[in-house]
Amino acid sequence: MNTLGSNPETDPRRATWKRQTKETRVEIELQLGGAGRADVDTGLAFLDHMLENLCRHGNLNLKLHCQGDLLVDDHHTVEDCALAFGKALKKALGDGAGIQRFGSAYAPLDEALARVVIDLSGRPFAFLSLGLQREKLGQVACENLVHWFRSLAMSGEFCLHAEVLRGENDHHRAEATFKAFALALRQATAVRGGTEIPSTKGVLT
Repeated sequence: MNTLGSNPETDPRRATWKRQTKETRVEIELQLGGAGRADVDTGLAFLDHMLENLCRHGNLNLKLHCQGDLLVDDHHTVEDCALAFGKALKKALGDGAGIQRFGSAYAPLDEALARVVIDLSGRPFAFLSLGLQREKLGQVACENLVHWFRSLAMSGEFCLHAEVLRGENDHHRAEATFKAFALALRQATAVRGGTEIPSTKGVLT
């Protein structure tokens, strides 16, 4: 499934991952430090929109296709896409040698302002305070947008703090969070040079 124009043998910051259960089938191809290209089809237009923002502002090239049991609801699709994304991210990072490791960013969208802080520590944790009030955005339950970030952090094994500091429109609050996450991830995955692991322990775990 090599569609991003890169060779995994010469580009270690690229990874593929597949996840298949009785609930979903997810195929993902991820390249860090890309051109922001997105080929996304989850069956959920709002989630696709958020992932396209993530790619554009995070400098990620992403192909993500999912066939999920949307007749049940959106939960399995949202969760499994996040789990697959996290696994691909961790695989693309390898042992983390030479990366910045930490990233933090603010992103506004009109009246909404989001802040995200990331530590690619190898230890999963998520604090999330998005303050979403609506039941759904498009076909996606707002609680599952929160669950997306939590599942991503757990699967990708990184520390994530994300909060919306202000905002009235839930679409704006959600999109600002995805954009802030993209900017923070772009910073954390950036190559600073050298081959050292960015930890006094000598390992990210």
